[in-house]
Amino acid sequence: MSNIVDSLVGQIASRVRTERERRRWTLAQLADASGVSQAMISRIERGESSPTAVVLGKLSAAFQLSVASLLALAEGTQDGTDTPAGVRRRADAAEWRDPATGYRRRQITGPHFPAEIAEIRLPAGAQVPYPAAAFAFVRQVVWVLDGHLTFHDGDTVHELNAGDTIELGEPTERLFANTADTECRYAVILTRGAQP
Repeated sequence: MSNIVDSLVGQIASRVRTERERRRWTLAQLADASGVSQAMISRIERGESSPTAVVLGKLSAAFQLSVASLLALAEGTQDGTDTPAGVRRRADAAEWRDPATGYRRRQITGPHFPAEIAEIRLPAGAQVPYPAAAFAFVRQVVWVLDGHLTFHDGDTVHELNAGDTIELGEPTERLFANTADTECRYAVILTRGAQP
């Protein structure tokens, strides 16, 4: 059963607003830092628009958070309490869906676990680019679980199949692309590195 929930859009809206206000940024300052228009940020914060994976990447980069961190923190704000340690049932896990590509992301770990793990499902033909800033201050591994992933790491292209992993180095622009005719499922595992 799919558990793609509209409430996650509201939780993301709340988290984006909270992160902006924590920094005492105006909409204009966040727009400058992220490259996302003020109008789009305003619609996201009001829960009127579900951000795409590209927009989430730009916003998380401006906040110096990973997309996984931003989504894990958003999930943790559902009822104002943190997700407890212990069993997390698949049926209870919220899954975020990119409205532009159909890319689906499910957080495996809660916001306070020392490593962030997410399961990604990238539809056939979809591609998701991220700016270099989205990878600042994190150590990250991508592990292909099913299918084929064409991964652009700056100017280098890697063709990854089920079971293959790649440990990411210094931040650079990256592109996750599914050039196959079937879905690609992969895991992203990351830890935070040195902060500015």
